Amino acid sequence: MLKRLTASVREFKTASILTLLFIIGEAIIEAFIPFITADLINYIKDAGNDLEMKRILLTGALLVGMAVLSLTCGGVAAYTCAKASSGFARNLRNDIFDKIQAFSFENVDKFSATSLVTRLTTDVNNIQMSYMMIIRTAIRAPLVLIFSIIMAYVMGGVLATSFVVLIPLLGGGLFLVSRKAMPAFRAVFRKYDRLNESIEENVRGARVVKGFSRERHEMKKFGVAAEDIRGDFTRAERIVACNSPLMQFCVNANMVFVLLVGSQLIIKSGGADLNVGHMSAMLTYGMQILMQLMMLNMIYVMITMSSESMKRVGEVLNEQSTLVSPENAVTEVKDGSIDFEGVSFKYSAKADRFALANVNLHIRSGMTVGILGGTGSSKSTLVQLIPRLYDVTEGAVKVGGVDVRHYDLDTLRGEVAMVLQKNLLFSGTIKENLRWGNANATDEELIEACKLAQAHDFVSSFPDGYNTRIEQGGTNVSGGQKQRLCIARALLKKPKILILDDSTSAVDTKTDAMIRAGFKSYIPETTKIIIAQRVSSVQDADLILVMENGEIAAMGKHDQLLASCEIYREIYEQQTKGGEGHE
Repeated sequence: MLKRLTASVREFKTASILTLLFIIGEAIIEAFIPFITADLINYIKDAGNDLEMKRILLTGALLVGMAVLSLTCGGVAAYTCAKASSGFARNLRNDIFDKIQAFSFENVDKFSATSLVTRLTTDVNNIQMSYMMIIRTAIRAPLVLIFSIIMAYVMGGVLATSFVVLIPLLGGGLFLVSRKAMPAFRAVFRKYDRLNESIEENVRGARVVKGFSRERHEMKKFGVAAEDIRGDFTRAERIVACNSPLMQFCVNANMVFVLLVGSQLIIKSGGADLNVGHMSAMLTYGMQILMQLMMLNMIYVMITMSSESMKRVGEVLNEQSTLVSPENAVTEVKDGSIDFEGVSFKYSAKADRFALANVNLHIRSGMTVGILGGTGSSKSTLVQLIPRLYDVTEGAVKVGGVDVRHYDLDTLRGEVAMVLQKNLLFSGTIKENLRWGNANATDEELIEACKLAQAHDFVSSFPDGYNTRIEQGGTNVSGGQKQRLCIARALLKKPKILILDDSTSAVDTKTDAMIRAGFKSYIPETTKIIIAQRVSSVQDADLILVMENGEIAAMGKHDQLLASCEIYREIYEQQTKGGEGHE
């Protein structure tokens, strides 16, 4: 996992290494400053002639120079550390996002969308903080700690042994705290996923929430979730907080011991075994040891918190897409013909029943195919197998006479355009959204596609026309307008296969008919598959499929199905007698 995460450092390795080098330099200088200070104190104590004054001035100048050099090393290390850690976090986010783009729907369902958002934001932030501490503080603190103990031995002899005794005591305490705190941190991150899911649902469903006056209910539900996280974090932090008093007690008790024993040595030996300067240095090294132990404590807490984040991010990076392009993949789609040969499909290997069962279907290139069926009849599932959004469980789906599993995924999906009932528009102008279909489309081509999709008139009515900005999710246009813009976007792609998955449900029957008429003139050679609830949307199709319970119950033209298929006839009669104006 660590190897996979550190692979995201890439071009910031130099900044990371420079941080380490300057931190080592700063640690070495800081280790010698108290040593030089001890000499200065002794010179001041014994001052009485010009030679001693000269020594005092030279030693003082040396201390100033060392302090400036230490400050410079620390400043450069801070800059390179910030550059390395922020760059690492950027690369890591890009790597996660790139990985998600390659995921199949099955992979996304495994993690959930909100969990992936949490991993891209909160978890990466935790890892960035840990990396920053590791390349700077986690190197500096142990070095200063080791140097301080060595110099304490040089200055105070066996008296410095008391500092060494502290380390295993505190290490054991930290280990016990970790074992208690880790389960609490794991629980918190799982609850973060659920909290973000609640936020996303509330924002997406804001109109429903307000329509049913459920604001107080949603506020209460969110408050309960937030309080649950607060409780877990409080318990975890309460455990971690035990580190500080344990450390303060051990170090301060040790300092009292050094003061008592050291003072007695100075008095009894008259400064022969231990003088005032050495005693001062011992106290300084003791404080340095205290500070570095506190730093190590902070690092330990941060790494304890972020270890779960590392694991969660590592899960995404190590996840392999269930849909990948094969070796020697086919990179050209000959035409828009489609063949389903003994196709059965279920969304999970553990599922009890097939969503599609024993589907055999042959569609010639350029045909218009309509699909009708009740809710849950697997109409959308059927068409999602064509661009290989899922792989068949049994049988084969062929496009242009080639099994879709043999195609390069980008090639296949580049020749199949899907317009969904709830298709999305992205933040940006109408022009930018349309050019998702063809990045190089001219303004004239945009207008032509919008005219065919019956979108040009309402776009022209906006003050900024095609430069009108679409808000996130297309919330500033109506459902029918959004569908027509999505159809125009698909037309610009000029695909070999066009799939409309109930994508004219929000437009009236007249507009629907005009859109279908535009298909015949603009993309006559494109295979068109239209999933609809209205018979009028598909009755002119070359072939109509009637689906029920994941199977093709009947197929044929409009007149044939009226005569032979009871399901189709019932739908037709209900709609014609009830009047389609009620749709």
